[in-house]
Amino acid sequence: QVQLVESGGGLVQPGGSLRLSCAASGSIFSIIWNMGWYRQTPGKQRELVAVISRGGRTNYVDSVKDRFTISRDNARKTVYLQMNGLKPEDTAVYYCNVGFPRGLETPGDYWGQGTQVTVSS
Repeated sequence: QVQLVESGGGLVQPGGSLRLSCAASGSIFSIIWNMGWYRQTPGKQRELVAVISRGGRTNYVDSVKDRFTISRDNARKTVYLQMNGLKPEDTAVYYCNVGFPRGLETPGDYWGQGTQVTVSS
């Protein structure tokens, strides 16, 4: 099994910042896997926010490209999402995702439980 522990969500005002963290563990997890973040709001399909490969290649949804930064620490088996300039439209449950690389736009097989991000004033 693979366990993904997410943290960093919360309530912020528009223009604020949050940093999400996701720590992976378990015997199946491999450092070669992609790591990333998806988000979902009621009535909408889960969408890719950002993903990063072991070598540092990244892919972002267009709406966050100039505001969010994904990074990873392979020694800690942790992926981060720095979110700046948050907008109400960013409000969603954010899910950590990891898995064997099949392309930066293809989700892996393992998901975190999700962490709520709410942007409101």
